[in-house]
Amino acid sequence: MSRPLPVPPGLGPSGVTAVLGPTNTGKTFYALERMAAHSTGMIGLPLRLLAREVYEKMVDRRGKRAVAMVTGEEKIIPPNPSYWVCTVEAMPLEREVSFLAIDEVQLAADPERGRIFTDRILHARGRNETLMLGSDTMAPILRRLIPEINFLGRERFSHLTHIGHKKVTRLPRRSAIVAFSAENVYSIAELIRRQRGGAAVVMGALSPRTRNAQAALYNEGEVDYLVATDAIGMGLNMDIDHVAFAAGRKFDGKNARHLFPTEVAQIAGRAGRHVRDGTWGSTAEAPPFDEDLVEQVSEHTFEPVTALQWRNPNVRFGSLPALLRSLEMPPPEDGLVRARMDDDEEALRRLARRHDIRDMAKGGAALKLLWEVCQVPDFRKVTPDQHAVMLGELYQQLMERGSIRSEWAELQLSRLDNPNGDVDALSNRIAHVRTWTYLSHRSGWLDDAAHFQNEARRIEDRLSDVLHERLTQRFVDRRTSVLLKRLKDDAPLLAGVRNNGEVVVEGEFVGRLLGFQFILDPKARGPHEKAVRFAALKALQPELMARASALASAKPEEFRLEPGGEIVWRQSVVAQLVKGPQPLRPDFKFVAMEHMPASAVAAIEERLRAFIADRVEGLAGPLVALQAALNRPSDHPEALSPGARGVAFRLVENFGAMSRRPIAEEVKALTQDERAGLRKLGVRFGEYTLFIPALLKPAPAQFLGLLWALWSGNDPDAFPVPQAGATSVEAEEKVPHAFWYAVGYRPSGNRAVRIDMLERLAQEIRSAREQGSKEGFEANQRMMSLVGVSGEAFEDILKNLGYRKQTVEREVKAEAPKIADPVAETVEDPAPTAARAQPETDPAATPAIEIAGAPEAPADGALPAEAATPTEGEAQPVETPVSAAGDPAPTVDVTPETAATPGEPVMETVTLWRYQPPRNNRGQGQQRRGKPGGKHGADAKRGGPPKGKGKRPQKGPQKPRTFSSGPRKSKEADPDSPFAVLANLKKD
Repeated sequence: MSRPLPVPPGLGPSGVTAVLGPTNTGKTFYALERMAAHSTGMIGLPLRLLAREVYEKMVDRRGKRAVAMVTGEEKIIPPNPSYWVCTVEAMPLEREVSFLAIDEVQLAADPERGRIFTDRILHARGRNETLMLGSDTMAPILRRLIPEINFLGRERFSHLTHIGHKKVTRLPRRSAIVAFSAENVYSIAELIRRQRGGAAVVMGALSPRTRNAQAALYNEGEVDYLVATDAIGMGLNMDIDHVAFAAGRKFDGKNARHLFPTEVAQIAGRAGRHVRDGTWGSTAEAPPFDEDLVEQVSEHTFEPVTALQWRNPNVRFGSLPALLRSLEMPPPEDGLVRARMDDDEEALRRLARRHDIRDMAKGGAALKLLWEVCQVPDFRKVTPDQHAVMLGELYQQLMERGSIRSEWAELQLSRLDNPNGDVDALSNRIAHVRTWTYLSHRSGWLDDAAHFQNEARRIEDRLSDVLHERLTQRFVDRRTSVLLKRLKDDAPLLAGVRNNGEVVVEGEFVGRLLGFQFILDPKARGPHEKAVRFAALKALQPELMARASALASAKPEEFRLEPGGEIVWRQSVVAQLVKGPQPLRPDFKFVAMEHMPASAVAAIEERLRAFIADRVEGLAGPLVALQAALNRPSDHPEALSPGARGVAFRLVENFGAMSRRPIAEEVKALTQDERAGLRKLGVRFGEYTLFIPALLKPAPAQFLGLLWALWSGNDPDAFPVPQAGATSVEAEEKVPHAFWYAVGYRPSGNRAVRIDMLERLAQEIRSAREQGSKEGFEANQRMMSLVGVSGEAFEDILKNLGYRKQTVEREVKAEAPKIADPVAETVEDPAPTAARAQPETDPAATPAIEIAGAPEAPADGALPAEAATPTEGEAQPVETPVSAAGDPAPTVDVTPETAATPGEPVMETVTLWRYQPPRNNRGQGQQRRGKPGGKHGADAKRGGPPKGKGKRPQKGPQKPRTFSSGPRKSKEADPDSPFAVLANLKKD
């Protein structure tokens, strides 16, 4: 067993010194200090990634013009550099330097790369000083091979402690998990991403640029976990606190074997930084390490290296067989063993089997060129046969034309310039590009070597950046890692909300803010969901306060009231209307406001109540004024009388419209002054309905429907308000009659008719009855257009109003048939078009007219008994009835053969409508399953038939009732009554 050597007072006279010790002893730092003390120097390192790190440190010391870097695929050589930083394989030993160092010399025992390190140990020297850096297990073999060597021992700065086996999800922060295959690296990194936010990935197969970017991701703290191969054991300086082995075996290129104790120590030694202690152990599928190995690693006591890998560096090029024999030569001295066949030797033997290659490589420069071609590394990691095929193509081109064909090289590179694909596809392309990078740096192999070097570098950098991005996307949840890091550091979080509500914290999308509701991105759900939500809400506090202030001072136009009662602010629902203490005083509840600052609740509540009051005042203003009149004291100048107060109270209670039938007695008892007072408040006494015309407009009707639903405990969305402009709609049985009155419609049979249109229909019927006969009146096209239906639907409305149809025959004089005018036939008759035109829908355009002193309509406000009939035999104008769509109804076609002689009396059949009060007042109710009448109707509450409507029972002979245009003795006639107007016209 070897022990850490004591530190000698200085360097020995031979100039070759072995600086030996465990990891984290500062050996590489010491070598850089010594190299900087010389005028020229060179250092050979085991990895390109480490070479890049050392190069950047020397550049910081001496500047870019003084430092060169040479690796297999990358060369940065300024004019006349003083210092060379190289990989061991790429060291330009032909250059003489004052100082030379070889790092990780224990790799000379490695079966794969050991022969290269052995060659450098035996032959690479600095003019004044040479350092061999590595493990102290190399001391005996170095003393045997270099008797004059001096030793300088280094002690570890920190302690390394074994903590046993832990699950991957239980590993501490700043851990590196070491696996020995790409599949294991990817699976572990994916697990950490799901459970711990993400991990960086470092593998030897990645390009230097990608590995540097992934290492920076870990070193800068964006992720707390690193998943890597054993590449991190070769001198990479990373901020690692714990190293966990995910496997105890590795494939060394030929066989799968257990890790050597020295390998375990080399990798585990990456834990700890300078004087900070580190820990190590196992994880995942790796079994716990045995106690002997743990003790060896902890005490840094290992079996010394007894033999180094060797292959004859002095090969012979006299002939192909001579070259092969020189490669098979045994080691010249003890302590060296024949290295196994390497990739270059295997490629040479495969190419030697081809007669065309043998014919070209007969010796001398041709054979030497073949050997150089065989030394092209297999970056692609393909099969030996595939690699040999590519090498054969290269050799043939070099022999035939002295260089590689530029068009062939361009084609190969252009195929690789493709950033699409997954991690494996990109890694494979980068490996192919590395081959061309290597070829472009071989002197004379490409005509325009500088062009291909730049092109290969450009493609590799592009693919490397994309690969880094793919690795980060696949294995790093940047959002979670960034937020957790900020929370850990207790640093202020930078957050913003985009116009579409997206919440971005530290540049990462975390969810959406709708009003005051934060909705977490579904992709953020998992073990860190609470932490991400907490971080987002913590960052959103200023935004939430700003929104609360804006809501508390929002203008009325910033709010929107939806038909379902939702109050919307900035496209987000902030409140929902609910039932209040009075029909016109709805309350509200907050919606999705759980993140609203508590200090702003009072101000927001006050603003929302003001908005609701404004909406009630603006949309239901006449109803609010009517309610205010009810609250006036009796001594107020404009106070309502008790009778008028009763009517006003019923209107307010029914949201501004109700059937006239239930309050017939109260209405009859009103004086003209009382009626005038109610009219002043907007009330209209229709023939069938008491209503407020201003509330029939679409917006007030929609709002009153909402208030009715809230007050009655119904879902506001259950009963949709009819479309604006609809004069009548189908009345479903499930819809309560009270809803129809609230939205300005009166249930009439199977349809609900807009109140103002129904009153205009009453006027048309009255006019038709005045011109009709005693048998009744004819329905005309205008009547149908007022309610928007014809046929059976229109008849159903008339029947509901108390009219019954009958068919009668009457005598008329035949008229001479008109001669058809061919010119006139081509002119469209405007009458049908005009007849089909819809009436105006603005309720204010045609106000209802109260019929003062007229008998009450028995059928829930149906027309009174027959009015004056026309003179017997007087012909009535007949209009063409139309359907709901405005099409003319079918007419009887009178042919010339059946036509009567002009002036001769003929009989025609007509349909007349006549008012007929229903028996036992059936069909007069207002609340039974959507149809008038019945014991469930409004009349049932009054205990019997309606009073004051229909014919009163009298004793003695019955006389037909007539309408008088003169005033009644009991009270003054209503000057607005159409009968009063008619009487005045007759007087004139």
